Amino acid sequence: MSAMRLDVVSLAPESFAPLTSLGVIGRAFNAGIAELHTHNPRDHASDRYRKVDDQPYGGGAGMVLKPEPVFAAFESIPVLERRRVLLLSPQGQPLRQADLQRWATDHDQLVLLCGHYEGFDERIRTLADEEVSLGDFVLTGGELAAMVLINGVVRLLPGTVGSAESLLEESHSALLLEHPHYTRPAEFRGLAVPQVLRSGDHGAIARWRAEQQQERTKRRRPDLYRRWQEQQQGRAQMRIGNGYDIHRLVPGRPLILGGLTLEHPAGLGLDGHSDADVLVHALMDALLGALSLGDIGQHFPPDDERWRGADSLVLLEQVVALVRERGWQVVNVDTVVIAERPKLRPHIAAMRVAIAQRMGLDPDQVGIKATTNETLGPTGREEGIACHAVALLEPWGGGNG
Repeated sequence: MSAMRLDVVSLAPESFAPLTSLGVIGRAFNAGIAELHTHNPRDHASDRYRKVDDQPYGGGAGMVLKPEPVFAAFESIPVLERRRVLLLSPQGQPLRQADLQRWATDHDQLVLLCGHYEGFDERIRTLADEEVSLGDFVLTGGELAAMVLINGVVRLLPGTVGSAESLLEESHSALLLEHPHYTRPAEFRGLAVPQVLRSGDHGAIARWRAEQQQERTKRRRPDLYRRWQEQQQGRAQMRIGNGYDIHRLVPGRPLILGGLTLEHPAGLGLDGHSDADVLVHALMDALLGALSLGDIGQHFPPDDERWRGADSLVLLEQVVALVRERGWQVVNVDTVVIAERPKLRPHIAAMRVAIAQRMGLDPDQVGIKATTNETLGPTGREEGIACHAVALLEPWGGGNG
């Protein structure tokens, strides 16, 4: 994957130096996840004084950034195919988390134009695809706003932060603020960690977190909460998703299905980067597909060492938490496992219980069926085991789940 290229046109390029050396953002630049290039319009001024500003036509206080050096600096920048040009300006649209996610996902190059002095020549605006503002206030230049934007984009690039799933749950990712977090000790100066977080009941924990997100947003940011409510009301009442997965049978690997470790008559197990639980993988893809959130390879990449040997039921909990964070809940799921051997019927009840516990559902909301492929195809030849899954979702608070 190529690095994100960030080009900044600024009269104060030295102000961006700390970004390349501090914290996770600095490590991202040093690791080649992103590249930062600065371009000073003074280097493109045509007179010996390197003049970049002038008095405004029609009079008025202050100086205005001239178009010639800015255009020259801009036109010296290499152009990548997926480029977006952003002008930092108090007149721009307020910066939102969705903008950062869009730029980090859809573009390989961002060009940031920083204003200065009293303002800039209006013709400079023609260079930009978008104008962006940090809020209803004015700074001496666009450099601080550009650094905020760079920080927000780079932290979303794959490989920057240690936990990709934490990005999915954080504040503003789906309008709601993030739920409260606690760590040890269980009690500190008379303040205790909520009992539900220590209960081990993963379904109850997911419900508590979703409720806390809504309550916290309603109390602290009623404007966001109203937008979230409008979003829920405008959605279709049901969403359905399909999932499919197949894993190869190999010697020397455990055979894990539905969270249970089974014995294959030929001593075979499922090959994969995680525990290769094909049933749970298909189920996660169905949940993600219902909300158009991609597949498990996008959220738990097979080349990421964090997921080597991972318990798929733990990953399922994270997917269900994401579903709830997006304002949805599971009505029911149904799966069909295709395997010649071993016989799965004796284990289905236990699989349903294991999956239901991790999803915060009743077992009767989890359907698992088993069939063979009548010796046809790769599953029939016992080269692998496959699974189809379907998930039905409704908006949170709809009455099920």
